[in-house]
Amino acid sequence: MNPAPESFRLLPGAAASPVILHVPHSSRVIPEAVRGGIVLGDRELEQELDHITDSHTADIAEAAAAGCALPPWRFVNGLSRLVIDPERFPDEREEMLAAGMGAVYTRTTHRERLRADGFDARPLIERYFHPYADAMTRAVEDRLAAVGRAVIIDVHSYPTEPLPYELHSAGPRPPICLGTDPFHTAPDLLAAAEKAFAGFGGTGLDSPFAGTYVPLEHYGRDRRVAALMVEIRRDVYMSEPGGPAGPRLLAPAAALAELVDRLHP
Repeated sequence: MNPAPESFRLLPGAAASPVILHVPHSSRVIPEAVRGGIVLGDRELEQELDHITDSHTADIAEAAAAGCALPPWRFVNGLSRLVIDPERFPDEREEMLAAGMGAVYTRTTHRERLRADGFDARPLIERYFHPYADAMTRAVEDRLAAVGRAVIIDVHSYPTEPLPYELHSAGPRPPICLGTDPFHTAPDLLAAAEKAFAGFGGTGLDSPFAGTYVPLEHYGRDRRVAALMVEIRRDVYMSEPGGPAGPRLLAPAAALAELVDRLHP
């Protein structure tokens, strides 16, 4: 089966830009057929979406792109991560399987049951995960063909207080967390991000969330693909857990635009 048209969108940027703003967790949309496999009631599901969604990050990426001298490309997930999480490994390599949160979640942020025991995740993987991964791979390869490099900036947010599902919640929770990869995050990319987000009261490294997203086709193989994860603590720009952002999102959007501009020649 093919994914529904709204599953993801690649929004074009400047032909000369190597940058892709990747927004995987901003949506709350769950197709009706997928909703049927979730055991939560409607009220409980809305509460879970408040906690699990990186609310307004698509708006931050959009505002950032509009403020760049050379607009980046944007790859935006149109569906909730409760459908599939495109950033997980789809197999036993994924450490979040320990919390019931592999590519298809079976547990909630509070480690309660989300889907029935024995749920068969394969149809969701086939319909949504693989097409998403293939499209993101093509987007990266298009940037490599066009300009010889690709820079993936993952745009995320995280709650001020840790949630029970987090496996590494004991460390610092700075206003801006920068997730890195030893192969794909060069020192100059990290330095550019630290400068761009310097005005938020501190940036941290790989705590409480670490790593970056790179398509598996390129992961650990192709140094022309650079990557960095930007995690914005939600109290910086919105009312938690799932409330409005309003004008507060303009500050992280401006910093993200500054970062993108620093990555262009």
